[in-house]
Amino acid sequence: MTTTILIILAALAGLALGGELLVRGTVGIAHRLRISPLITGLVLVGAATSMPEMVASVDAALIGSPGIAWGNIVGSNLANTLLILGTVALVTPIALTGLGRRDAVVALIATLMLAVLAWTGIAGRMVGVLLLVALVTYIIWRATHPRSDVQEDMKVPRIGLAVLLFAGGLAALLASGHFLVENAIVLAKFAGLSETVIGLTVVAVGTSLPELAASLAAARRGEAGLAIGNVVGSNIFNLFLIGGATMTIAPQALPADLAGSQINLLIASAAVLLLVLWRMKAIGRVLGGIFLAVFLANIAWQVV
Repeated sequence: MTTTILIILAALAGLALGGELLVRGTVGIAHRLRISPLITGLVLVGAATSMPEMVASVDAALIGSPGIAWGNIVGSNLANTLLILGTVALVTPIALTGLGRRDAVVALIATLMLAVLAWTGIAGRMVGVLLLVALVTYIIWRATHPRSDVQEDMKVPRIGLAVLLFAGGLAALLASGHFLVENAIVLAKFAGLSETVIGLTVVAVGTSLPELAASLAAARRGEAGLAIGNVVGSNIFNLFLIGGATMTIAPQALPADLAGSQINLLIASAAVLLLVLWRMKAIGRVLGGIFLAVFLANIAWQVV
């Protein structure tokens, strides 16, 4: 069991490193190809930061562990909103300037769509395709109704280095995601926990490490838009892209143990984030502490 835990820790580190390399490589390639900052930030970086979750969930679906796949999607969004924003706000309060409001509405709608799937048990490849179509529709809408919501604050590597970073990051993600899921299943069986709980906790937190690192770095540089955009954009891609891909590959109903408290908490967190972005001027340390406390309490409750 010690070996299993060490492999999981190594895989988590690999996911964090792979996510960072993939993001930097993607931004570099897009910049050199003169792709607009909006599309770079919204589509390419948003998709790149969701790749750890994508790899872990798809790999879990392929080996017949839908509990880990969907638990990872729900848990990652909870981690994005509660863990990441809570931690960042404790380090440095996040000033809000109206950024991310429209995207938070989309994130809440996507969350409600996932809730309907969990509550009704509706499943099928067509459902997965519809989620992917929803993502494409969102991307087209954002591209045709731009605002200066997306900022670019990253050193851009040369094209050759960018390609190497992209390839290396992708390889690290694929390998790390496979080992993480494989050993998380072993850990779940040993600890007597359901695969859904492992997906909600170990896998979800691990695959959210790139977003946590990126948001902390952005907040320390005073780039509130980057921190908020990273979280909200990742939530949307997790639900539409990863949920759609998972449902298309493994068209099974969402695990029954997700349809209760976890879905309700996910809806509540998406609604609160929307309210905060529309009504508040900043996410201060008190609210950040509440976010983090709720996340840690939920993790403890799931495990116990």
